[in-house]
Amino acid sequence: MSSDDHDDHDDFGGISRDLPRLIGRRALLGLFAGAGAVALAGCASAATGGGAPPGGSGTQTAAGEIPEETGGPYPGDGSNGPNVLDDAGVVRRDIRSSFGTSTATAAGVPLTITLTVTDGGTPLAGAAVYLWHCDRDGRYSLYSEGIESENYLRGVQVADASGRLSFTSIYPACYDGRWPHIHFEVYSSQADATSSGNAVRTTQLALPRDVCETVYATPGYERSVSNLAKVTLDSDNVFGDGHDLQVAAVTGGVASGYAATLAVPV
Repeated sequence: MSSDDHDDHDDFGGISRDLPRLIGRRALLGLFAGAGAVALAGCASAATGGGAPPGGSGTQTAAGEIPEETGGPYPGDGSNGPNVLDDAGVVRRDIRSSFGTSTATAAGVPLTITLTVTDGGTPLAGAAVYLWHCDRDGRYSLYSEGIESENYLRGVQVADASGRLSFTSIYPACYDGRWPHIHFEVYSSQADATSSGNAVRTTQLALPRDVCETVYATPGYERSVSNLAKVTLDSDNVFGDGHDLQVAAVTGGVASGYAATLAVPV
């Protein structure tokens, strides 16, 4: 991708647009209550030129549950422009290619993502997950310049009796201002997975540094090397206020592909 393309992505989707809060939501809620918290939230909104970005909820989750996070500016769930959830074909395991009028395929190191959704330790059989992430160039389908007509790296899967579901994808880039991550929304059922307003949890999965460094040393991920060097999990504006339940376990290799697994208690 040219530098102009990446600069456009940075302007529209870097740290300034993927900022769920100026102060970590979980840390904020733990320190302030009542009018003081409202006033501080108002200051944060004014500083960013408006309210929380699309997909953010500002709610606190119970201990032991995967945290609520911003869906960011490129959700594709109808909360900020296009809604891929009502498109025929979005329910699929392999999300590497676009569906519908385009069949373009996102290039990159293979990655399988397996999530196990539970509630109070009980598997949520039949729960649906809508998952999306950027491509190898740090771009998001439906939004980024040049791929507005693509819908790759987006899909819905339904949990089996053990609460498990999987996606076949590619390893996402590290773009400027954010730790390498994958977005997803949890719905009670496939029937509910048609609009972001029905989601029971919107959150993000973080990828481990050692695997990122290995993947980003391969051709096509060159820009990710310098971007990763500028951010840590603790400095990231989403994961910086706690990421114990969000870092996936990743196994595999560049040649054979990687497998990321994460428990998702909601």
